Order: sequence, then C-alpha cells, then structure tokens
Amino acid sequence: MAKQKKALGRGLSAILSNPNTDITQTKNSTEPAIPLGSTGELLIDTIEVNPFQPRTHFNQEALEELALSIKELGVIQPITVRKLGYDKYQLISGERRFRASQLAGLTKIPAYIRIANDQEMLEMALVENIQRQNLDAIEIALSYQLLMDECQLTQEKLSERVGKKRSTVTNYLRLLRLNPIIQAGIRDQMIGIGHARALVNIEDEKQQLDLYKSILTDSLSVRQTEQLAQNLKTISPKKSAHSKKTQKTPLPFSIQQISQDFEKKTNCSTEIKLQKNGKGKLIISFKNEEQLEHIIQCFQSE
Repeated sequence: MAKQKKALGRGLSAILSNPNTDITQTKNSTEPAIPLGSTGELLIDTIEVNPFQPRTHFNQEALEELALSIKELGVIQPITVRKLGYDKYQLISGERRFRASQLAGLTKIPAYIRIANDQEMLEMALVENIQRQNLDAIEIALSYQLLMDECQLTQEKLSERVGKKRSTVTNYLRLLRLNPIIQAGIRDQMIGIGHARALVNIEDEKQQLDLYKSILTDSLSVRQTEQLAQNLKTISPKKSAHSKKTQKTPLPFSIQQISQDFEKKTNCSTEIKLQKNGKGKLIISFKNEEQLEHIIQCFQSE
C-alpha cells in the first residue's frame, strides 16, 4: 500500500504569523520581526501614507497639541498598517497619530499589522474615519460616496457597513448636491449641518447661494433658515419668474418677520418689494371696507 503523502504546509496564515517564515520581512533587518495580525513598533520611515485616506484636512494646532502629548505619554493607541513588501508598510488608519508622531520627532510608532487588498484597505480607512466624531459633514459625505463607487455598494448595504440608518446616509450624500461654496462653508464651520439640510432642499442654485449669504450676514438660526427655505419652495413658478426680475435675493429675515407679525395683527396678506438701494413697497390686501377700517385703526393705535 502506497504511503499517504503528508499535507503540504500549514496554510498562508500560519506562515505569515511566524516572523521566521514571513517573506515580507527582510532577513537582513536589524529590527525584530513582527508577525502579521499582531502589534509591535515599526520605524516611521518604513510607513507610507494611505492614498485612499478620505480625510484631507488636519488642524495644525490640534496636531501640535497631540505631538506634545505624545512626547510626554507616547502613542497610546497603535495605528493600523498593511504590509507591502520587505520592511515596507502602508497606513490604513491613524494618520493623525502618525503625523503627530512625526512632529514629535519619534522614529518608531506602535502599529497593528495586517494583510489587506486595496478594496479592503479603502473600506477600512473610510469606515474608521467615518466613525470619528471630529470628521466634518462633507468629509463624511465624500467617504460615503467613495465607498459606494469603489466597493459597488447600494445605500442600503452602505448603511449596514457603517452602522448608520439609511436615512442618515442619504442625508449626508445629499450635501454633495450643494454649491461648492456652501460645501466649503460647512467644512470651515461657518454653517451647521442643520443649515445645510435646509439649503439642500432648494433646487435653484442661485437662491441656494443667496440664502447661504443671508445665513452668514443675518446670523440666522436653523429654524429661521428652514422657514425661508420653505417660503422659497412654496412660491409658484409664475411668481418665481416675476420675482427674479424684481428681486434677486430673498428678503432679510427681519423684514419677513415684520411682515408676518403685521399679517397676524391685521389678518390681511402683505407683500414687500425691496430694491437694492433700500427703497421698496409695502402692499396690503384687504377683502372689504370693514377690513380696511381695521387696518387704519391698527396704524392709528401705534
């Protein structure tokens, strides 16, 4: 009876988990070999930045503060990298810690080493960044869009991957429909996410920008912005076409508030036409003579 051949090898994971057989660790390295799937200290010079990193803005002052903390306490949470070849690694997550460590003058950094292909790496980097509390809304939206495009995910699947409701994912993705100027305002924290969600409901880009400027100049609250956005949506097409000729920007909220207060007091509809030079017209509509007398009494009582 022929002898049964022994099974070849112990599997790729077993080989790579042994520093003596890990082909991606150079044999001539003076540094101790670190098995994949474990944590150890790596030379910072052997790590390259993740090209899929969705986060593009790092606050320099915050990085310098973290660098000071690292000088005192060290890097508390290891970064995550993947092995590319002999003593060569690529960052998956933890770029802020990585940059701060460079500022602090460190030559080594604690890192968790794993294997990942490009798609897995992209997904891990995006999901890790999305979970961060200090990521701005546009960065999150771009990360969602990139995940969907590169990993061929539907919104439903994406919501499962990132652990968010589908409606939340949808609301973030809608922000990418905003004018780039408004997107920059969100990233610079000039307006909040509530303002942005109100603005994205306005289809006309010019009206969108005009209301954005009003938010900045008049310091409008989210509720006030929502009211103005709703007013723009309820304007009929005919009236909208006419207003474009006579009025290029929405009325300031303070004037709209005065108009609304007057309508409540007189129970009559009003229309305000405002020109660029500050001049304008106040048109008061009344149904009958009795209502007209009531309007006159309101003025006389002032």
